[in-house]
Amino acid sequence: MVEDPGKALRAHAVRPVNVPRPVYVKEDEHGLPAAVRLSRLQTVAAIEDRWRIDDEWWRGAPLARLYYAVLLDSGQRLTLYRDLIDMRWYRQRV
Repeated sequence: MVEDPGKALRAHAVRPVNVPRPVYVKEDEHGLPAAVRLSRLQTVAAIEDRWRIDDEWWRGAPLARLYYAVLLDSGQRLTLYRDLIDMRWYRQRV
């Protein structure tokens, strides 16, 4: 059982979880991710999966994203997406 600390939770203490971060992605001639800059530019060895999400189309700020699960040449796996509204690349932790 978790003990009650006796303090009220304040709004400034709440942080969003799993917030996507902008990332530099070098694209190939087809617009697919070819390299990603983390601490250095790393080549994408394989695109393991790809999917699209279109959501909240009825709101003022809809979502349209094309996701890629990629394997880098270092062996690291990442989830990237291209925001199809602002056309920027983001890294999403899963």
